[in-house]
Amino acid sequence: MTAATHSPSFPPVAESADEVLLGLDPEQRQVATTLRGPVCVLAGAGTGKTRAITHRIAYGVRAGILQPASVLAVTFTNRAAGEMRGRLRGLGAGGVQARTFHSAALRQLQYFWPRAVGGDMPRLVERKVQLVAEAAARCRIRLDRNELRDVTGEIEWAKVTQTVPGDYAGAAAKAHREVPRDAAEIAQIYGLYEQLKRDRMVIDFEDVLLLTVGILQDRHDIADQIRSQYQHFVVDEYQDVSPLQQRLLDLWLGDRDSLCVVGDASQTIYSFTGATPGHLLNFRNRYPQATLVKLVRDYRSTPQVVHLANGLLAQARGKAAEHRLELISQRESGPEPAYTEYPDEPAEAEGVARRIRDLIAAGVPAGEIAVLYRINAQSEVYEQALADAGVPYQLRGAERFFERQEVRRAVVTLRGAAHSGANDPLLDAVVDLASQVRAVLSSQGWTPEPPAGSGAVRDQWESLAALVRLAEDFSRAKRDATLADLVVELDERAAAQHAPTVQGVTLASLHAAKGLEWDAVFLVGLTDGMLPITYAKTDDQIEEERRLLYVGVTRARLHLTLSWALSRAPGGRGSRRPSRFLNGLRPGSAALRRSAGSADGPADGERGARKRGRRGPVQCRVCRKTLTDAGEMKLMRCEDCPSDMDEGLYERLRDWRAGQAKELGQPAFCVFTDKTLMAIAEAAPAAEGELAMISGVGGRKLERFGADVLAICAGEEPGGGSGEDA
Repeated sequence: MTAATHSPSFPPVAESADEVLLGLDPEQRQVATTLRGPVCVLAGAGTGKTRAITHRIAYGVRAGILQPASVLAVTFTNRAAGEMRGRLRGLGAGGVQARTFHSAALRQLQYFWPRAVGGDMPRLVERKVQLVAEAAARCRIRLDRNELRDVTGEIEWAKVTQTVPGDYAGAAAKAHREVPRDAAEIAQIYGLYEQLKRDRMVIDFEDVLLLTVGILQDRHDIADQIRSQYQHFVVDEYQDVSPLQQRLLDLWLGDRDSLCVVGDASQTIYSFTGATPGHLLNFRNRYPQATLVKLVRDYRSTPQVVHLANGLLAQARGKAAEHRLELISQRESGPEPAYTEYPDEPAEAEGVARRIRDLIAAGVPAGEIAVLYRINAQSEVYEQALADAGVPYQLRGAERFFERQEVRRAVVTLRGAAHSGANDPLLDAVVDLASQVRAVLSSQGWTPEPPAGSGAVRDQWESLAALVRLAEDFSRAKRDATLADLVVELDERAAAQHAPTVQGVTLASLHAAKGLEWDAVFLVGLTDGMLPITYAKTDDQIEEERRLLYVGVTRARLHLTLSWALSRAPGGRGSRRPSRFLNGLRPGSAALRRSAGSADGPADGERGARKRGRRGPVQCRVCRKTLTDAGEMKLMRCEDCPSDMDEGLYERLRDWRAGQAKELGQPAFCVFTDKTLMAIAEAAPAAEGELAMISGVGGRKLERFGADVLAICAGEEPGGGSGEDA
């Protein structure tokens, strides 16, 4: 098997150290055999980085150079850690610890707490939202559900960047955070949240890292014990390390340099959580003697998909862009990416559902298809369209697999069958593990053929079918595996939340799709204002939005479709523009002419149109909430959502309006209402057509005042009022 294919969950065990190296390309082999000193692996999407680092660890163990118990491999998700453990076990390195930063730190904290602090460790609060809500209420600050979520995210960011409540406002401003409430209010809530935790003797996930760092800093004896245990470190997705995680890694390392880091600055999409690619980009400054290996052979995607991905990054700017990797596809040629424009969002969803149904009919499994969007609020129209088309789907980020009622029941039944062994009549006629699992789960509703349609019955069948497939993979990798062995494997996966794949089209946000791949990917809703998102203002924020699209493109192995809708609802004004990131890449589009100081300045005719309010809007362009207030509909956003209004322009427009109103002898709102002026100041239209798209600017007002308004927006003096009644 080459790196081009999907690795099974449980690869066959290698017979020797040299056999571990078989099938690796030259760069992957260099990673696997460079076991001394610091190593930095810059690995592009689809280049087999997990394969390279797991083979590196396994080769070191099988060659007797590394002791399994002395290696700590760290990644960022339970799923990735579970996959790494499975691969290492298959390669004969089952004793290696592969964990997330939080999991590794929690294990150490639990072990050393009685010695370092004394007594029982505080209880871990898995969901901090309730405490944040209580803290806000005690501060007499009302938060709606979205604000509560966002304020909780701000507290998490502050903690991973090691920012205390008193410093939050300044740190947030310096980092250009789009704060959901006044920064002073968030700091107040943050401070009381910390006090409530202390009063109740509880800690949160960020505290796990903070407390572990504190103990290792203060107790050199404990730090030395951990360092004697773990002598070799591997960190995956190193571009996503936060300052707090880097501090913990430094303490684990001490003065040693037996460290291998793997990452890709072009896939940095979590800066809002405190992640920074700076540690990856500066690795060789810190370790001048480090070995640098670049993985650029893309085994995942066709040349057509890779060409588009490379084209996206070719337009990027900033430090991360300077370190971009030019991928080289190793696959055979495939279809060109498809670009589709629709009149409205329901039409886009229906069109995507039809194409998905055609792909399934052509033999592409539903589980190998994904629909990816910028924000979760976009999923509803695709859920409805797929349901109407009779296509099964799953929402990524919904209920955890092992927490589903049917999965819990199935595992209990399998455990009971494993205990009863030969006395279970269900198992009398079957010998191999996979057949035993099918026999047991048939009593829970599994059948060889799926039930018709969608809904709860189909969802439950898909869950049981995923367990059957997992058993098949497990038995292929471990020929003598028993039902009891499988139950142990399921328990380990449940503890790590390492779920098998459920068969159904995946609906997921671009952020949630990181680390995954499918045969066919539909990137939807690609309009300016959605990607890049409206509230991405700074150069760095715009570039992160571009990287987010890059991540979406590189999820596709073979089929890639990019689409957008010109309006939100049927019959709406088709004033949306395709994402600026596609300019120069999609057929018929020209490359952008960038203005000085702009990360991505649109071409001349598009400057104002990319963030405009439109006639007849019904959804906030920031949070996607349905708008009913006429004033909010003019702005195309909620009153409380972030504004990109030019305050100076707004004041100049108000002064001009006052003069017009006085000259006409009418109230100011008869010229333009405040909301319309705000919409103009947010849009800064550069042409008459752009001004006409703003709600509140009708034909007569455009004729009477359009020239003046456009002059003011251009920084020029208006030519004077018309003197006619509006």
